[in-house]
Amino acid sequence: MPPLPDQGGRSAFSLLEDAPSWLVEAPLYAYALWLAARHRGLTLPTIVNPSILIGGIAGESKTDLYHLAGPAARAHFAPFITITPATPAGEIAERLAAAGLAYPVVAKPDIGLNGRGVKIVRSPEELARHLALFPREARVLLQRYVAEEGEAGIFYVRHPSEAAGRITSLTLKYFPRVVGDGRSTLRELIERDPRLAKRAAIYLRRNKGRLDEVVPAGEARRIVSVGNHVRGAVFADGAAHVTPAMTAAFDTIAQDIEGFHFGRFDVRFGDLAALARGEGFTIIEYNGASSEPTHVRDPRTPAWKVWRDSMRHWRYAFEIGAALRALGARPASVRDVWRILQAEKALVAQYPDEE
Repeated sequence: MPPLPDQGGRSAFSLLEDAPSWLVEAPLYAYALWLAARHRGLTLPTIVNPSILIGGIAGESKTDLYHLAGPAARAHFAPFITITPATPAGEIAERLAAAGLAYPVVAKPDIGLNGRGVKIVRSPEELARHLALFPREARVLLQRYVAEEGEAGIFYVRHPSEAAGRITSLTLKYFPRVVGDGRSTLRELIERDPRLAKRAAIYLRRNKGRLDEVVPAGEARRIVSVGNHVRGAVFADGAAHVTPAMTAAFDTIAQDIEGFHFGRFDVRFGDLAALARGEGFTIIEYNGASSEPTHVRDPRTPAWKVWRDSMRHWRYAFEIGAALRALGARPASVRDVWRILQAEKALVAQYPDEE
């Protein structure tokens, strides 16, 4: 994993975090409405991945997404089991052993959003405490913890008329950390760092159980473990590392997932050169139509490129949806999309939000 690129004195966070939301979103929504008019369908993105609930815009189950994958794709996925907060501890232990899983594991909601409710748990006792914070009806995945330091978001697009797809975005994700001096608490180290202080509220909330701990001298402590911008990860555009070999590897995976044309794979890896060869990576999850080409959140990305690349992916979604509609797929109604979005929002609001 290359070092985090120097920001040249710029903010550690991108236009999408620093600018007023209306300024960033207004041109994108205006363009989406123009695409909807052009293709005669406001909800065409709901069929970009016909086998996924409303294309992956909201409400999709990670367990169901996994089961859409064939053997070639599954070989790259981190294994997991799915439980509920009511699952007895003995049963959890048996199922983890049967799946070849051991602590630490990553606990994540089966239906999730922006990394909320995701936590690395290191013991049955810690898992029990975490599960107690979820609503009883929620489903939770316990996934193998992939210890490799590198994480990336790889956006894949394939038009139904194309024999092969392509990688349209590669984002390298960095996990902010502090280095202890043997005197300062974690809170003090976060608030003192110019980069971290800009989003101190995020980091303090994510680490609220250990803010008064004094970090030993020389110890590098990661303060975010979820590769999500909302959780405080820092993104860098990795387009220069995309190769034909990487593209071929992810095309093979994507085409082994039923009806998958548009979305992002989130992967962990140990060596960027191996990833460029299409090797040595583990998929921790993938998402459909709600996915973002996250390279636009690189702080070095100029405003024109944020809008251009975001609009380009909106265009892909509508073009693929229009092509699949011509083949017989039926877009969801606006009412159904709204209902699913609100149900997801209500469920996610009940999840815990801490590291």
